[in-house]
Amino acid sequence: MSSTTILIVIAAVVVVIIVAVIARSRRANDGVDSFRRQIDALSPEARRPVVDQVQNAAGRHPADEHDDDGDGDADDGDPDDEDGVRGT
Repeated sequence: MSSTTILIVIAAVVVVIIVAVIARSRRANDGVDSFRRQIDALSPEARRPVVDQVQNAAGRHPADEHDDDGDGDADDGDPDDEDGVRGT
């Protein structure tokens, strides 16, 4: 083998190693980015447009109803649950 052929083979091996390292680091970052996107999708701010769409499709208007206590019904000052049973 001539010295030129050896240099070409060494250069090709170095290029393959560099490409493998870059591909591996990108894959690791993509996994972290994917996890972050999934966690962000669970946030209340991210869910708000979907909740509003569902409420509008059901004929409810979120601006007219407020669920301050988180029991799933609009707060109208009545402490009864959705089924009308008090204190359950």
